[in-house]
Amino acid sequence: MNAAANKHSNKATADAWPSESSRGWPVLRLRFCATVNPSRSELNGLPEDTEVSFVPMESVCEYGGLRLDQTKPLADVSTGYTYFRDGDVVVAKITPCFENGKGSIAYGLTSGLGFGTTELHVLRPSPRLDPAFLFYLTISHPFRSIGAAHMYGAGGQKRVPDDFVRDFRHPIPVLDEQRAIAAFINRETARIDALIEKKRRQIELLHEKRAALISHAVTKGLDPTAPMKDSGIEWLGQVPARWSMKRLKFISSLQTGLTLGKKYGDEELVARPYLRVANVQDGYLDLETITEVEVPAREARRYELEAGDVLMTEGGDFDKLGRGYVWEGQIPGCLHQNHIFAVRPDTRVLNPHFLSAVLTSSHGKNYFTSTSQQTTNLASTNSTKLRSLPVPLPPLAEQGDILEWVARSAGLEEAMMGKVSLSIDLLREYRTALISAAVTGKIDVRQEAG
Repeated sequence: MNAAANKHSNKATADAWPSESSRGWPVLRLRFCATVNPSRSELNGLPEDTEVSFVPMESVCEYGGLRLDQTKPLADVSTGYTYFRDGDVVVAKITPCFENGKGSIAYGLTSGLGFGTTELHVLRPSPRLDPAFLFYLTISHPFRSIGAAHMYGAGGQKRVPDDFVRDFRHPIPVLDEQRAIAAFINRETARIDALIEKKRRQIELLHEKRAALISHAVTKGLDPTAPMKDSGIEWLGQVPARWSMKRLKFISSLQTGLTLGKKYGDEELVARPYLRVANVQDGYLDLETITEVEVPAREARRYELEAGDVLMTEGGDFDKLGRGYVWEGQIPGCLHQNHIFAVRPDTRVLNPHFLSAVLTSSHGKNYFTSTSQQTTNLASTNSTKLRSLPVPLPPLAEQGDILEWVARSAGLEEAMMGKVSLSIDLLREYRTALISAAVTGKIDVRQEAG
């Protein structure tokens, strides 16, 4: 941004800053009531083996809270990291963390000291400024919206400058009223957060209910009076007597994917789109970013996806292994990476969407959990184990009936989840509005307390 444009932008956003308070509070720049990014020179003389808290950006929560599960010796972090101490307020300065409300009061730091990501601003309140009031001010709508307008840089590297924080003007009440406002916000946001948590739990229960509905339908069928027989699999138990149990290899073919980085000598190459593991998500395909690869035409034919293929990654989080997604031919001529399996069902006996539902069911999850190679958080399978998956197989027409019932039932659950998600969004908006109204004096907390 050139100087003239920057001057115009500064004037436009300066006009949005409050110049007076209807409550008679004096309007001050933060530089006069807080130290911004204090010097670490105050640590001179502290033993280098002093243990201090270490806080990467992922440990800074949105709208308050720091995860303090990491410590490091002072010598390892004294340079190249942001310094703060108990009672300081930290604010993320990089997009989108700033807009998303990442920030907190620092409390409970090891040795009372913390070092973290360089993408933080630190505000140390003076004795005239309550730390909790300052924190709520930094997550209020005026601070975040005006700060976003002052960001510099390009794309995902835009940052809020130090000068914006120092020069931010806001009405500041006396200390006792600051504390009363902070206590009011603590009380009210705790109620809102409790409601949000209940609604999150409601969504979890709806997810669990939908998963249970699908699992029951694809392993027990829709007729509760149907004769049953033992499946021969401990966790699966009984299945309808008219169903068969087939290993996946007998009712489908399995296509492994393209290994990247192969050398093809002087062969003529063609450019083709291909799916990476990142494109195959839990329950959907993320096709926003598709990479191309150059391969010989024979290789392209070998690894090309067909509509009706059921995609599955060979590794990932252990609780997601086995999740399948049906490829509908969204990208013509698309290939797939070697870490993605493409299962091609024999559609004379197996509906691809039914297979996808079986993979998603508790039966599929139990199978891959028990047969996969697992580390602490990850698991992987291979083509041999995938081909050996036992599939409960109803007649093709019954598979269609089950899928229709699942779609209707899941649709009702998803509609309910959508309503609950919307109510969570509205509660979050109300929370932000409440904080902004309280710190700007639009709510008289003395009346609210009365």
